[in-house]
Parts: sequence; C-alpha cells; structure tokens
Amino acid sequence: MENVKVAIDSLFIMLGALMVLAMHAGFAFLELGTVRHKNQVNALVKILLDFSVSTIAYFFVGYAIAYGINFWDTSEVLVQKSGFELLKFFFLLTFAAAVPAIVSGGIAERAKFNPQLIATFIIVGFVYPFFEGIVWNQHYGIQAWIKAISGAEFHDFAGSVVVHAVGGWIALPAVILLGARYGRYKKDGKVSAHPPSSIPFLALGAWVLAVGWFGFNVMSAQTIDKISGLVAINSLMAMVGGTLSAWVVGKNDPGFSYNGPLAGLVAVCAGSDIMHPIGALIVGLIAGALFVRFFTLEQNQWKIDDVLGVWPLHGLCGVWGGLAAGIFGQTSLGGLGGVSFTAQLIGTGLGVLVGVLGGTLVYGALKITLGLKMSPEEEHQGADLTIHHISATPGRETDW
Repeated sequence: MENVKVAIDSLFIMLGALMVLAMHAGFAFLELGTVRHKNQVNALVKILLDFSVSTIAYFFVGYAIAYGINFWDTSEVLVQKSGFELLKFFFLLTFAAAVPAIVSGGIAERAKFNPQLIATFIIVGFVYPFFEGIVWNQHYGIQAWIKAISGAEFHDFAGSVVVHAVGGWIALPAVILLGARYGRYKKDGKVSAHPPSSIPFLALGAWVLAVGWFGFNVMSAQTIDKISGLVAINSLMAMVGGTLSAWVVGKNDPGFSYNGPLAGLVAVCAGSDIMHPIGALIVGLIAGALFVRFFTLEQNQWKIDDVLGVWPLHGLCGVWGGLAAGIFGQTSLGGLGGVSFTAQLIGTGLGVLVGVLGGTLVYGALKITLGLKMSPEEEHQGADLTIHHISATPGRETDW
C-alpha cells in the first residue's frame, strides 16, 4: 500500500506540474494579446525561451539553493519512490519559471532579448530560490525568528508572496531602469495610448491562466492525502471576486475585466488553505479593485511604462494576499487560524525587499554592461522583425 500511495502522489504532483506548465501558455497569450502586432512573435518566443533557461538554472543551481537537493545521483537512485523527487522538482520549477514570465510582461515591446535571458538565469538560479528556501524550507532560521516574535511562522501556501510579489517587485525596478517605450509619454504631458492588439488572445491567455491556477493552488498540497476542496473553492471565489470588482471599477473595460480574475487568484494563493470562502471572495474583490486603481495610477500619473501592469497585478496583489492570509485566516473571521498578521507583515516585507534588491542589482548590472533597451529604430520596427525576422501575420509571401 505504501508503494501505491507513493505512485498516486507522484501522479498527483505530475498533474499539478502539467497544469502550471500550461499556465505559461497563458502568460504567452496574455502578453501577445496586450502588446502591439509588431511584438506578438517576440511575446511567444520569449516565454518559451525564458522557461527553457529557467529549467537549466533551477535544475543545476536554484533547486539546490532552495532545498539542498541536486540530481547528480545515478538514475537508479533518481527513480526511487516512483521518481517523486524528480516530479516535485518539475512542479516547483513551473513556479520558479513564473517569475521571469511575470517580468516579461512589464518590459515587453522594447527590451533586448539576450540580456533578458541572462536575467532569467540569475533570477531563477539565485534570487528566487534564496527567498523560496527561507519560506518553504526553513533556511537561515528566519521562520523560527518570525515565530518567536509573532507566535506563528509566515504562511504562504501557494506563493502570493514567494512567487507573485517577488516577481512583481523584481519587475518594478526592471521597468524603471529600462525606461518607457519611445513615444509613450509626450513632452506636453500627454500619454500615447497603445491599446491591446487582440482582446480574444488576451482573453484566451487569462482563461488558460485561470484554469491552470487550480493546479497552482490545489496541487501545492504536493501529496494526495493533503488535498483540500477548501483551496479549490477559495480559489474560485477569489477569481470571481476579482473579476466582478475589476469589471465595475474598470468600467467594463475588457482588459481590466480579464485581468481581474488573475488579481484575485494572485491574492488568494497565500491563504487559500485557511480562509473561509466568503473571506476569499472579499480578498478577490479588493484585489480586482487594487489592480485597476494602481494600474491606472502607474501608467497615467506616475508614467511607469509597465506594459501588462505586472507590478500592480503581481507585486501589489501578492502583497495584499500575504497580508490577507493574516486577516481572513483568523478564526474570528471564519478561518482555520494558526496565522499571525505580524508574521504575515514581516514575511511579506522581506519578500518585497528581496524582489526590489534583486531586480535592481540584476537589471542595473545588465544595463551598465550589455544595455537593456532596443534602439528607437529597432523599437519602431518592432521586436518581431528586429529580433526574429518575421512577423506574426506576414503580409506577403517571399519568392525564393
């Protein structure tokens, strides 16, 4: 029976890995639908290459930093327990690779290709696993320190802070260091609109992400005996709450409406295993409104050219999720308890610090050494023709 249990656990976590892997198609199509036509191929290729580089970085460096496990053993050792440790790596890799996919949306349409791949390797190999190991593997005694101060460890069940907030706060300095797209902000103070190139593709990306998110959250249990229907329903309620509030606050704008469910899902990750479904609904409602409000401020008033709004969507909603777990996880609000708002505040703040410092150091160094931004001529032509030498929909055939 033990062998059967291990085999079922292996199947369970593999299915989770596949669902989160599919989310990367969602990242790709969400970006493709948001950027202009001349950058659609770049969006597709960038997500695929980022995932590939992430795999190499996490396999050879990052996983060992986070969990102290490497894969230099013989295949005979690796296949033990139905290869569960290998599948666990695959599952956690898909989380790690989400971080550069998040950053990709912020720096879209004007970033050089190869420097971004270098940044991906450093982030997934070193920056992300450093914080991942602190939260999910008790590194450096920080969780014990937080517990001694607040009475509970920092709780982040599925990565509101570990994945999303860290990714969003890495993206913020990257976007600022890169600078705005040429012509985005006029000298007279006006903002040049760059509407989404394809609402259907944007919607497809959001749907793929939303469906895959149930693997992201539910399968974070990692073994079949720990699966929780509460996580699934809380994810659903937060998704619906984020959609409705983004629709209302965004005044029926389809871009906001389709990012709303993602805002809710980002925010519910941390406490999805301990909140009451009504609490999860409230978390989603606040997250959707938070995204719309701060995306508008960021773009129009602060003039930070974050193309997909990844800082408000992942950075701020991830922070809200970390804090919300300490609020709606309390038994007094229908939660299961075992959390402390003070612990959530400390852990979330640490995640923001790691993200900002990591993003500033990585992208600052690359800006000084290799440069981050395409030339005005290259950006005007578009990343598709400049980098990949083909457009998404070639207008004419070439005679060979």
